[in-house]
Amino acid sequence: MASLSQSPTDPDFVQNPYRFYQYAQNQGDVSFWDEYKMPAAFSYKAVTSLLKDRRFGREIPAEMQTAATIELAPFYAVEAHSMLELEPPRHTRLRGLVLRAFTSRRIKQLAPEITQLCHELLDAAPSEPFDLIAEFGNKLPVVVIARLLGVPDSMAGQLLAWSNAMVAMYQARRDAEIEARAVSATQEFVDFMRGYVEARRAWPKDDLITQLIAAEEDGEKLSIDELITTCILLLNAGHEATVHTLGNGVKTLLECDTSLTVLAPDSIVDTVEEILRFDPPLQLFTRYAYEDITAFGYDFKRGDQVALMLAAANRDPNAWPNPNRFAPQRQRRTNTAFGGGIHFCVGAPLARLELQLALPILFDRFPNLRLAAQPRYANLYHFHGLEQLMVAP
Repeated sequence: MASLSQSPTDPDFVQNPYRFYQYAQNQGDVSFWDEYKMPAAFSYKAVTSLLKDRRFGREIPAEMQTAATIELAPFYAVEAHSMLELEPPRHTRLRGLVLRAFTSRRIKQLAPEITQLCHELLDAAPSEPFDLIAEFGNKLPVVVIARLLGVPDSMAGQLLAWSNAMVAMYQARRDAEIEARAVSATQEFVDFMRGYVEARRAWPKDDLITQLIAAEEDGEKLSIDELITTCILLLNAGHEATVHTLGNGVKTLLECDTSLTVLAPDSIVDTVEEILRFDPPLQLFTRYAYEDITAFGYDFKRGDQVALMLAAANRDPNAWPNPNRFAPQRQRRTNTAFGGGIHFCVGAPLARLELQLALPILFDRFPNLRLAAQPRYANLYHFHGLEQLMVAP
């Protein structure tokens, strides 16, 4: 098995990780990534297989669990109730309760509101070159989630600040300062949500928090800690994926001089899927091995972690003809941008809806939209998104 060295914070890698992925795929399905000190699956076959293999999971094996340091305890106390970090039976119960409130029907009902919000944000956009991320990309998903939860629009900026601080804990450049900001944001976010949940218990409304309170399965309801964590997860994950995909997608459409016909009603679904395949917002996701097992030439021991390279799988030439070409008309197949298996992103339908609505509206309002500066990706790995996207309307 190959052993590969690549710093995830190297500036060249941050701007274009796909060259490394291509090199890694030439070495085999799975290689050992020195900087992460774990094997990494780079091929579409390996990533999709391991995402669904129940011998691997997100929750750290019991005998390996250690108490968080006092400094980081507030952050990991929230993580302890996140369905993203749990396995059955707790994951099954939590996800089932959330899906009772976060239904596809309710998401579809948001379409008129998302459409109106897109127009309102673009109405307020400057007439001179502006940062599309700051003026549109950041605001759209956080306001949608806030409204879904029943939180006032006026809180959107604060929710975004808390979310950014917490999500930074998953970046390769994580340091003591990032950890301190994350803990502070977690404590403030939890205090805010606790008060909001208690208010909704007393005065129910037509919002997701009220529905989560009411959701029940086999006589069980979400505890207040589980409910708070779920709301935080929906905001953090829902915002992060959409803002990066929106920015990456507009950048790709403009750089590739793509015909706006790909944004027509009969093409937009395929175009969004190609954007998610071509430059996804999340590059990797990890799993733990739950037993000693040999898979794709690697001998896993119980407790070993493996990095599942979602973005690499989406550029695998064995799965996608000419994978480094942006081709909205290509024959669609399942990409790995939102993961897979039991941890497939619960917010994926909402993210897709936002993108399918926002992109046509943006280019309809600004048909001559062009880049006003060379886009640069931010040092966020293992996320992948732009520092800013300066455009001229």
